[in-house]
Amino acid sequence: MANSKYEYVKSFELEDEVMLPNLMVVRIDGRHFSRFSQVHEFERPNDETALNLMNSCSAAVLEEFPDIIFAYGYSDEYSFVFKKTSRFYQRRASKILSLVASFVAAIYVTKWKDFFPQKKLEYAPSFRSKVVSCASAEVLQAYVAWRQHDCHANNQYDTCFWMLVKSGKSISETQEILKDTQKQQKNELLFQKFGINYKTLPELSRQGSCLFKKKVEETVKHDENGNPVKRSRRKAVFVHSENIAGRSFWNEQPSLCNDLGHFTKDIGKIEPDFIRSFQFENKLLPLTWVVVRIDGCHFHRFSDVHEFEKPNDEQALKLMNSCAVAVLEEFEDIHFAYGVSDEYSFVLKKESELYKRQSSKIISAITSFFTSTYVLQWGEFFPHKEMKYPPSFDGRAVCYPTHNILLDYLAWRQVDCHINNQYNTCFWMLVKSGKTKTQSQDYLKGTQTREKNELLSRQFGIEYNALPVIFRMGSSVFRRKEAENGVVSGKKLEGEVVVDHCNIIEHSFWEEHPHILSYS
Repeated sequence: MANSKYEYVKSFELEDEVMLPNLMVVRIDGRHFSRFSQVHEFERPNDETALNLMNSCSAAVLEEFPDIIFAYGYSDEYSFVFKKTSRFYQRRASKILSLVASFVAAIYVTKWKDFFPQKKLEYAPSFRSKVVSCASAEVLQAYVAWRQHDCHANNQYDTCFWMLVKSGKSISETQEILKDTQKQQKNELLFQKFGINYKTLPELSRQGSCLFKKKVEETVKHDENGNPVKRSRRKAVFVHSENIAGRSFWNEQPSLCNDLGHFTKDIGKIEPDFIRSFQFENKLLPLTWVVVRIDGCHFHRFSDVHEFEKPNDEQALKLMNSCAVAVLEEFEDIHFAYGVSDEYSFVLKKESELYKRQSSKIISAITSFFTSTYVLQWGEFFPHKEMKYPPSFDGRAVCYPTHNILLDYLAWRQVDCHINNQYNTCFWMLVKSGKTKTQSQDYLKGTQTREKNELLSRQFGIEYNALPVIFRMGSSVFRRKEAENGVVSGKKLEGEVVVDHCNIIEHSFWEEHPHILSYS
């Protein structure tokens, strides 16, 4: 980060490290997936193709992140378990949960056409995620038992529900029939009324899907005589088991025991205190300005692979801006956003109660929605460039107590934009002129703003202040105060979301747009 007088705002960022030796579990679930499944006409109660798409996404997660050893999922949720010694992302919960949700969202959009070739993806899906900390293998055992129990209970209810609806009952009638029914009663209803033996339904729906890494022999090449040459590697494999928390299942898998620990006994009733700990959510301080900042993960490589123009690719920046606009349109509590390069900061209104201010849900929902929108809109901005692989983003949420400190945060980001852009412009002009990257770095070492401006002007005929403002000032995204008909929007600020490239360090911008952050 660049040095500036605004850097003090970093002191408001809190550490959220999951301390060793706790096991880390990232649990994701689809955001508003009831509506998503309706819009995309998923089969009820279970759409096997949609379940297989989720499984394919989870397999991609295990391939992408070597520290994830085990995964379990059903319907639109998945839990990913990291090996006990993992130091992934320095074990920072916000970064980890947002990155996993982002990656799943990107893969979901990318793979959609493989599973639904005749069905258009109508809008960008998104996921909420959280980190569950398990103090021991015993607690992890309780966690996976809890999730599989929920899989069974939800699937049994949903199967009864949709069979009754398909038989002609209304939704309210169906809910009344099933109210307070027990497991045995539901089984009898299915068998007597519909001739369905619940235990013979597909394992995929009843038991959920279990995924873990196992050593397998794979043919990597053939020798000169045509004989296969095999190598041992760890590969993700799917298993369906009635009791994934049982010793007989878990302890037969060496990789699980080595990386996560043994289960010493079979589990009966799950401790209520365990379940409460699994459901615990950290909340952000009330009546503070919440900023969610997202950053591209390994975007240097992503921009190289996709041959982005250096130092700035205007189409790539416009794609980022389009995603930010979509985020403001999706989340009405976000009143302002500022972005540069592969990062964006989203400011929620001070009184926001989005997700009851649960930080993990806010961060993951925004980050995953931004990511899936990026993949979905790629073709609009790069119609002649194939996306080689999907990007991912990580995020964090920071609370700023006062209006002035919030403005200093935004000023810090814009100062950073200027310093980084000026340096990068000089750097890439030197590289393009024939210098190596090392020579260019040495040449620029210790130079000040005036010296860089003189270098650009003298050697390359570039007046820095004449470069496009989108490069020099970044992008601000906000709602107009007035709707298209010119009437001041009252309750929901329904004005058009716009992108501007302006000086947000000067207070004159905020005085001209007092509605954005209720400037006073």
